Amino acid sequence: METPSCPGCQQRDARIAELERRVAELEARLGTNASNSSTPPSANPPGAPRPVVKTPTGRKPGGQPGHPAHLRRRLPPRRLTRTIPFVPSHCDRCHAPLPPNPGPDDPEPTWHQVAELPPLAAQVTEYQGHYRTCPCCGTLNHAAIPADLKAHSVGPRLAAALAYLAGSHRVSKRGLEEIAQDLCDVPLALGTIANLEAQMSAALAPAHAEALEAVRDAAVKNVDETSWKLGGQLCWLWLAATGTVAAFLIHARRGWEALAALLGDTVKGFVCSDRWSAYARLSPYCRQICWAHLRRDFQKLVDRGGAAARLGKKLQRIATRVFEEWHLFRGGTFGRRALQNHLDGVGRELERVLRSGRRCADAKAATFCDNLLALQPAVWRFVVTEGIEPTNNHAERLLRRGVLWRKSSFGCTSEAGCRFVERLLTVVQTRRLQGRSVLRYLYDALVAHRSGRPTPSLLAAD
Repeated sequence: METPSCPGCQQRDARIAELERRVAELEARLGTNASNSSTPPSANPPGAPRPVVKTPTGRKPGGQPGHPAHLRRRLPPRRLTRTIPFVPSHCDRCHAPLPPNPGPDDPEPTWHQVAELPPLAAQVTEYQGHYRTCPCCGTLNHAAIPADLKAHSVGPRLAAALAYLAGSHRVSKRGLEEIAQDLCDVPLALGTIANLEAQMSAALAPAHAEALEAVRDAAVKNVDETSWKLGGQLCWLWLAATGTVAAFLIHARRGWEALAALLGDTVKGFVCSDRWSAYARLSPYCRQICWAHLRRDFQKLVDRGGAAARLGKKLQRIATRVFEEWHLFRGGTFGRRALQNHLDGVGRELERVLRSGRRCADAKAATFCDNLLALQPAVWRFVVTEGIEPTNNHAERLLRRGVLWRKSSFGCTSEAGCRFVERLLTVVQTRRLQGRSVLRYLYDALVAHRSGRPTPSLLAAD
């Protein structure tokens, strides 16, 4: 078709092309969902495809024949409040009397344990400062209640339990007020709940600093961020995590300034993350790009249609091969050297597809290929370095607790509230990673804080 020579026709055609491009971009944005972007599944628009589609097996729900048994755990004798024995008195066959004590050949008794809560009511101690009048001179004497006893109206165990419910189970202040009243028979004002929150926050400040230092020095760390609210203003909840430590930080920014506050001005070790621009200042040789995010990026190319779709399908096949090899490696089918050999050709194919994709007719697809080519060392770091996963799922799972807290509380109204959230989330998720009691640490930290002693280490063994 000949190009029109009329200036007006040329302007018309240029205008039509521009409008078609804008329509295509808007349609692509309308099609954004959890399968082709970082949109969480909970924010999927109506009609969006499910992020995970499982093929029906036809089996009934529940435990399947042959699955490992999960039997009821028998609590040890020290946990028993009382034991009620049932001893046979006469033989079922000959009706002769039976001895009260077991014989050497008698088997161990069967058992059945029943757990029950006692009637709950918090123990309340009242301190009284009495007056006495001197019979000699008439002076009125008063034994004052010590100041350290008057400093707190709620004991550390109850305060730790309320903090545990807030941090582990996202109970609101009004919810904590109701729990204290209905479960413990202790009426507490909302102001008292807020004061206990401030005390716990101060008690956990050293533990939060310890966790930050640990993730900064770690050889490998997973980093992610999600939105938060401070007084209705947008800010960001950041997380850096290792296998045993999770450090949270609420910051007003989402860029390098916030990442430096989390990991330090000089970032040590390897960082696994998505491709958000804040991580661009890190060397690609010290990063691992999340392949789960890349797979969603590939799906986004497919959803754009046209030349981008053809490119996206090629990249999807590569991603499928990567995950297949990784799962075989992680399952013990072969070792790391074999993993490197298997993915060597896949890496060369990815580079070839991306170089070809830079000439794609779809400008956004071409830009994506160009950007990913610049990050090639970060795409394959998990193949050569021990302890690095190909996805950032570890951080996303830990960050989910913060996301749920934000959804239920709509963020914080003060800077002090933000400090409480980041410190409590740090302790809760770190102790969960370590398989240790959250409540016990909260109690120990608060007792130490109230007595002026150093806060116990978050990372040292109990």
